[in-house]
Amino acid sequence: MNDMNEVKNVSANPNNYVWIGLKKTSVDEWQWSSGEPALYLNWSTGQPDGGDEECAVMKNGQWSDVSCSNSQTFICNNTNTGLVFVNQTKNWRDAQSYCRQNHIDLVSVRNQNENQQLQKFINDNLISGDVWIGLFRVSWQWSDQSDSLFRYWRSGEPYEAAVEICVAITSNDALREWNDVSCNNNIQFPFVCHEEKLILIKQKMAWSEALRYCRQNHVDLVSVHSEEIQRDVMNVVKWASTGAVWLGLHNYCSMNMWLWLSGEIVCYQNWAPGNGAEPEDCRLEKRKGAVQSGGDQRWISRPETDRLNFICSRN
Repeated sequence: MNDMNEVKNVSANPNNYVWIGLKKTSVDEWQWSSGEPALYLNWSTGQPDGGDEECAVMKNGQWSDVSCSNSQTFICNNTNTGLVFVNQTKNWRDAQSYCRQNHIDLVSVRNQNENQQLQKFINDNLISGDVWIGLFRVSWQWSDQSDSLFRYWRSGEPYEAAVEICVAITSNDALREWNDVSCNNNIQFPFVCHEEKLILIKQKMAWSEALRYCRQNHVDLVSVHSEEIQRDVMNVVKWASTGAVWLGLHNYCSMNMWLWLSGEIVCYQNWAPGNGAEPEDCRLEKRKGAVQSGGDQRWISRPETDRLNFICSRN
């Protein structure tokens, strides 16, 4: 939704629609709403039977594929209470949104034991008929091949006509919800492009050299003052050729403070154990901050003369 809010800020257009990079493909994989792959499947005989039936229900311990536009009751996961039955009928996507807003997500069933526990919950609560579970068939993909679990369809969409396999947002209202539309060359709309906010530089440089490079070629060494930016860092740092990667983080020795190049004090914390908390001995060497390229990608203190890859911000 953070990405969608950014799109809303740049997509106002009186011509009704603006293209985004989502398109229906021939990919046919079942996946859980939580993002987990569906390794365990417990289909009823003759199921799934394909077509436009891209969402799954459960009844008597077995699953069937049905149209996502059907109205069913559903079961959510909740951290504190476990399973939660919602005795309201919604289509699959509205049920997913309800679970995400009020609990965690539509229920996932990862093995036979969980399937039996879910059926016992259904029996104990005297739930009859089909109920939505969090299983759906992924046939929509982003043009950069990234994860496409997030959905923001307008009510009644996707219409799922055979020719409506591309996606545009409704740009003349505040919600900017999605519609599936034809990709016919005669249909032309404005469009929104995406540029990565961060770039990994695989050259090995000392911290001051990396700083100079970023300022000459991009904007600056990256300042990671929020969890959101840390997630962006984690997406690019995994491709590094060094065990750690420079950030725009430096130690202000006289006050024993770590500061970002953006001028902000380090409030959001992602230090590895033993780093960032104890005073640095500035008499020996100046220290700068880096992020581990492997493991859980925490921040570490390194001598500024170390030669590492680094991350530049581009905006």
